[in-house]
Amino acid sequence: MPKRSNEGTGVTVAIAASEFNYDITLLMLERAKEEIGFLGATLGPVLKTPGVYDLPLAAQALLKRRDVDAVVALGAVIEGETNHDEVVMNQAARKLTDLSVEYGKPIGLGVSGPGETRLQAQDRIENAGNAVRAVVKMVRRLRELD
Repeated sequence: MPKRSNEGTGVTVAIAASEFNYDITLLMLERAKEEIGFLGATLGPVLKTPGVYDLPLAAQALLKRRDVDAVVALGAVIEGETNHDEVVMNQAARKLTDLSVEYGKPIGLGVSGPGETRLQAQDRIENAGNAVRAVVKMVRRLRELD
């Protein structure tokens, strides 16, 4: 078992997780929680949404909290028969970026897709851990500026 890092000490990370494709996003949620603990960060509130398109509203609610330093958005946008997956992903990613800048707090994009198959989504569950590492690192770097 890897040694626990102290990289995230003093950082509270909240999670917004889509319930759509929950067989995948549930594993992403568990992976993100594991990484938060491994980094020595604190798990903040977890807010589940019906789908990826709803993640920006959840992220905004979490960013408003004074006890939250960063948010990780989790979801899987699997390709369908239309371009709906592209619309959902593009709009959610754009708005999450806008919210991060507006609130001055990092948001980790732990959303896989668009254009992926269910198998590809399963292979990308680890991206939840990557999103956690990114926000913890960004919080620390922003604090170094102060």
